[in-house]
Amino acid sequence: MASPTTSIPPLVEPSQSSSGTRLARYSRQLLLPGFGDTAQRRLQAARVLVVGAGGLGSAAIPYLASAGIGTIGIADADTVELSNLHRQTAHSMRDIGRLKVDSLAETIAAIDPDIVVNRLPVRLSSANILGILADYDLIVDGSDNFPTRYLSNDAAAIAGKPLVWGAILRYSGQAGVAWAGHGPTYRDLFPEPPAADEVLSCELGGVLPGVCAAIGAILSTEVVKVITGVGQPLLGRVTTYDALTGRYREIEYQAIDDADPITELIDYEQFCGVVRDDAATHGLSAVDVHELAQRMRDGSPMQLIDVREPAEVAITVLPGAEPIPLGQLEASEALVRDDIPVVVYCHHDSRSVQAASLLQRLGHANVSYLVGGIDAFADADPSLVRY
Repeated sequence: MASPTTSIPPLVEPSQSSSGTRLARYSRQLLLPGFGDTAQRRLQAARVLVVGAGGLGSAAIPYLASAGIGTIGIADADTVELSNLHRQTAHSMRDIGRLKVDSLAETIAAIDPDIVVNRLPVRLSSANILGILADYDLIVDGSDNFPTRYLSNDAAAIAGKPLVWGAILRYSGQAGVAWAGHGPTYRDLFPEPPAADEVLSCELGGVLPGVCAAIGAILSTEVVKVITGVGQPLLGRVTTYDALTGRYREIEYQAIDDADPITELIDYEQFCGVVRDDAATHGLSAVDVHELAQRMRDGSPMQLIDVREPAEVAITVLPGAEPIPLGQLEASEALVRDDIPVVVYCHHDSRSVQAASLLQRLGHANVSYLVGGIDAFADADPSLVRY
């Protein structure tokens, strides 16, 4: 296996000779010491799959396009929302409501219309990722959750392909390269996922836009290095960035000698302790958006509790809802009524599932969560949403 400071051979064979137009386009890149036309033609021949079109994906993908990656696949099932725009700068106001893969495909076309873009508006899973990855040389994981990070790592290991990964939260981020057979993988760095109730997402914890840009730039650079063989990739190393101090740190790690080989894909939500769509099996009651809208129109007695953060509530809210952030819900239990039905909601429904489960454990029996959250409600009946 390569040591943390060892260069590796180029991943991709070069394409045929470049045209004069493309030589002009990449002239400043071709001047780089140790780069040249051959490296540029390797990028042209490369096929890169990017998982996630959010904060990291929208930062890394434009640089991948501008560097000359010939084929870029983008896997993301989400649509662009207003709250995305402060950090996902490849999207704009006119993209709100559109699939992120469509928005980013247009961003790439504006940079270089010759790049092949494969739009994959799907949620990757154990059932589909290996078939998708078979068409690519390398995978970039810019997702925002641990199940997808482990899924990407294990699929890359089984396929024998390199993984360039990154993570961001609040004022910090990290990036690395994993490649089974050439160095340690993500599982050697994080053998076990953190407890689900200890994990903050950007939706809950926030993120500074510049952190996305910094880590996204590192991801795109690592892709170029792995494809061309230029420099020393972050294999067996993690670069961390702290925006509050402006400092970068590097952490080296090794493969775990007695770790079980990765030979199959598993249920990654179960592995990471995620409780979501399985809520019914935990005795939770759910309300769909149409049922809630009808209750609101009928004036049915109920207590609506919004468990999002104040900044989210300030953007959009359901009329009559009481704002109690999830982190304050237990301490505010006395505000929860038992004489009428209680419906809790958040942006989608991950936090409201946690909230309903918490209130149930605290003895509140008549509690339901809103499936799909206020996001789905606004799509179904925008007339009842206050902006």
